[in-house]
Amino acid sequence: MNIDEFKLEVNKLGINVTSLEFDKLEKYYDLLVEWNEKINLTAITLKKDVYLKHFYDSLTINKIIDLSEIDTLCDLGTGAGFPGIVLKIFFPQLKLTLVDALNKRIKFLEIVVNELSLDNVALVHARAEEYGKENRECFDVVTARALSSFPILLEYGIPLLKINGHLIAMRGLNDSDEGINALNVLNSKINKIIEFKLPYENSQRTLIDVVKLDKTSMKYPRKFVEIKKNNL
Repeated sequence: MNIDEFKLEVNKLGINVTSLEFDKLEKYYDLLVEWNEKINLTAITLKKDVYLKHFYDSLTINKIIDLSEIDTLCDLGTGAGFPGIVLKIFFPQLKLTLVDALNKRIKFLEIVVNELSLDNVALVHARAEEYGKENRECFDVVTARALSSFPILLEYGIPLLKINGHLIAMRGLNDSDEGINALNVLNSKINKIIEFKLPYENSQRTLIDVVKLDKTSMKYPRKFVEIKKNNL
């Protein structure tokens, strides 16, 4: 995906790419490539691939929820900052929290946030289940891109949401059937599912919008060993 193709496809998502946003993406790309030589951030480094599989892919969330109307967003297992940093560039009103278990990635994200002059961004070094124990019902939206199995993701993410908040699971194939029991236990339901293919490359993508209906029992999320031993 070249730059013109990126702008065209993002426009189709209902998002306009201004020179300010493009400049931030360019700087983000340069930092990603530079720091990827020092720490393992991504296997995808060619510019055309980063723009398609990281930048554009992150923005596809706008297919399923209007982020211009969202206040607080948490990106679980953010890695090198996808989708959270890209969403913040295009939706600067977001109060963004990025959570990752690897401190080296958090250090990289500190540099990105400073270099791109992004405000209202909290960077958290923590495992998802540990963060969920202490930060309950704080967010309007929780995102996660290809993080764990769907039932485990629900257990990580639903406790963080306010009632009527949305967990947007960004998946490859649609594995939503695996989460039926977890949805019931965690007082939530699937609101919408969108399946599509990335342009030019045609790999499968699925967006699952889960809405929290009521408070989550303090029992969840459980400790990691319990989660792995017995998925909801």
